[in-house]
Formats: sequence, structure tokens, C-alpha cells
Amino acid sequence: MSESQATIAPKKQHLIDPEICIRCNTCEETCPVDAITHDDNNYVVDADKCNFCLDCISPCPTGSINNWRIVSASYSLEDQFSWQELPPQEEIETPSEDGEADDAEAARLIEEAHAGSGGKTVAPASASKPTINLYNRSRPATAVVMGNFRLTDPAADNDVRHIILDFGDATFPVLEGQSIGIIPPGVDEHGKPHVIRLYSVASPRDGEKPQANNLALTVKREPNGLCSNYICDLKKGDQVQVTGPFGATFLMPDDPSANIMMICTGTGSAPFRGFTERRRRTMRDAPGRMMLFFGARRPEELPYFGPLQKVPEGLLRKHFAYSRVPGEPKIYVQDRMRASSDEVLTFLRHEKTHVYICGLKGMESGVDEALADICRGAGIDWAALRGDMRTQGRYHVETY
Repeated sequence: MSESQATIAPKKQHLIDPEICIRCNTCEETCPVDAITHDDNNYVVDADKCNFCLDCISPCPTGSINNWRIVSASYSLEDQFSWQELPPQEEIETPSEDGEADDAEAARLIEEAHAGSGGKTVAPASASKPTINLYNRSRPATAVVMGNFRLTDPAADNDVRHIILDFGDATFPVLEGQSIGIIPPGVDEHGKPHVIRLYSVASPRDGEKPQANNLALTVKREPNGLCSNYICDLKKGDQVQVTGPFGATFLMPDDPSANIMMICTGTGSAPFRGFTERRRRTMRDAPGRMMLFFGARRPEELPYFGPLQKVPEGLLRKHFAYSRVPGEPKIYVQDRMRASSDEVLTFLRHEKTHVYICGLKGMESGVDEALADICRGAGIDWAALRGDMRTQGRYHVETY
């Protein structure tokens, strides 16, 4: 620490973990004081603008925004743009005459910073080490479209596509649960390049077929969605600019004895297709079980509905929930979970169970309440169990 730094009282600085961040732009859109910005590499927080309002914490799908350091001098934007991972907490020196009081305050600030608001997201202990941020906007990878297939019934209101991208000779390693960025061509109304859109990888690490240097995406066409319409309209042979991979925690355990409970709606099924295919290919006889709760409006609007019917129950236990079937009551994933509480409890009681939740932000609270109700009926403190699982890298939420 320099002499000039040592004369400055320690302070808390809000930072974004570049290893966990999936560059979804949610934090920048949410921040009311424009303290969050980005370059081709990272999303960062301007210490001179941040007022600790915490508006950005809850919308972040990964928890990467919920990081803090106690510093004697703030990290600059240039520092943060260059990071591949967060720096360790520095040792804080307090040179004033009232050293004990300053030390106590520094300790309090550090404890507060480490506490966060829900715990740090941790990857499963057995998961493979991910590659992150290998390509960015200034140096993207070029992929070629090898296929574009509609996943939902042609008569369905939602158009969901299975897009296969081939990377040719380029190295683009991904793990199940990671995301990639798609760069939409053109500029916005201000003449700036469009913000990169993030999509979960829907295939296992070795590609759509074993040893293929490709991957799949599950993309729903949104009526006014700039990037979703661009992707859904791609033709075979088209070239796409890709960034990433992103995400270092929402990863599949490599432990064959791990139980995996997957809860999703719509295109939130993408990473779970990768999970299921990975185990089907390499751990078909694994002692660990897999269970899926999958919600959609109607069967014809559920992505991968046909292929899922062919997955053996011995490999994947499937529970579907439909909320808009004419003449039938509305059933959501949390309702299906409550109806299958015995199965859910069997998973939750097992020390090798991993829970993954992926889909629309609105589903998160309902699923959490269902898990709390199921646990309460069995005399289990869900809040404590969830905290333990999160710390152990066994509880993951990625909603948008």
C-alpha cells in the first residue's frame, strides 16, 4: 500500500464478478444512477457514481453483481475492465491514533461485504473447470448455422427454435450450463452497436453429436425481439458473431452419484437438455437420479416435448405442468412439485442432490415457496437447507 493510500479511511466498493457474470445487461439497465457500464470484456461498477441503492442485486440472474471489497483506494474502471476474476480482499491498514476503532470498523465493513444478500454462488465441487470470456465483441468467434428447427407445434402461439452453430476450426469449449453471447448485426437508434444477447447452451460439451465442434441454442421468437427474430430467421450457412463462453457456477456435476433436480419453464429447458444428454452419453448407468419439472402453457408449446417422451424414465423422471389447457385447471411447476412432494423430499434429503432453477423470473418465488412448503411438512427448515446447499455448490438459480 502506498503512503497516500494509507492516509485514506477504508471504504466499501461494489464490484461485479467477471467469472460468474453472463453479460446479460440486466444490471446496467436497472441501475438508476448509471453507475454500471461495460466494454467488450466486462461489466463494471463506477465507484464514483454508485450510491449502494442495491436496485441491481435482485434482478441479476447469477449473483455476480452481489460482490464487495473493502478498499483503501477504489479500483478504477480500467482495472475492472481488465479482470478475469475478482481480486482478493486486501489487508486494510489503519494508521490513525485510534487504531483499534479503525480496525474494528474495517473488520465490520469486510464482514458486511462478505455477507452479501443470499450467499455467493458456487459451482458444484465435481464440475469441470469452465473456460470463460474467450471471445468478446472486439474479437468474436464466427459460427456457421448448420440447422434451424422449430421445436413447437406450427399451430402454437410461440415459435421456439433449435439452432445449431458450428465453429469449424475455432476453439470454443463449453460446459453444460454455460451461456454464449450473440452479437446482433447493425446499430441502435443512437448509432451504437446492439447489446450482446445471452443464450444458454442446449447441448452437451461434446456437441450435438459426439466430438462435433458445434452447439445448440433454444431461442423463442419475441414479437419485438431484435436478437430473437434475427436468430430465429437464420438460414443454414449463415454466419453469426459469437462471444463467450460465460458462466462459471451454473454447471453440471461430473459426479455420477449426484442427484439432479431441474425446474424450468419454456426456453429455461436449454441447459437441462445439455445436462440430460451429457448423462445419457457418458453416465447412462449412473446411480444418481435426474428429475425434471417443466412448465408451459400447453403441450404443443413445450420445447422438446416430442424428444422428451423418448427419454427413459430410468434416466429422467419427468413432470410436466400446463397452465392454459382448455377445460383444465391451471397447473404451474410449483403445483406439480407439491403434488410430487414425496419425490422432492427424497431428493432434498440426499446430501448429493443438486437443485437447478431456470426460466422466467416470475417462477422463482413460486418454486421457492413450494420447496419451503414441502420441507415444512417434513419438519425441515428450507431456508437453512437452501443456504447450506448454496454454500456447497448444490443450489443454483438462473432466471431472466
